[in-house]
Amino acid sequence: QVQLVESGGGSVQAGGSLRLSCAASEDTIRRIVIGWFRQAPGKEREGVALIDTTGVIRYYADSVKGRFTISQDNAKNTVYLQMSSMKTEDTAMYSCAAVSAGRRWSGRRPWDGFDSWGQGTQVTVSS
Repeated sequence: QVQLVESGGGSVQAGGSLRLSCAASEDTIRRIVIGWFRQAPGKEREGVALIDTTGVIRYYADSVKGRFTISQDNAKNTVYLQMSSMKTEDTAMYSCAAVSAGRRWSGRRPWDGFDSWGQGTQVTVSS
């Protein structure tokens, strides 16, 4: 499995921006996809954005399209989530996760198949 460490969480006012980072312990050949998920208190975890190792395949949740951007720096084994025009409903614990090489992943169910998870970083958006 891939070891993942998130950073960049914090507090921001509505309309503001934050950038989250997810550092992977293994290089890109060890994983197929890295994604960001979030879970707010009392709610189910939801997929936010994901990117494959080539950077060609990217998925976004409808709730963040046009506001969040996922990107990666493969030389640094790091995936970023740039969050802009943030809303109070973006408040959640954000975690990154990876689909390890050798596992199956399909665009038909893009949020399934993740087998490695980071500890998470809290994001709080105030009005």
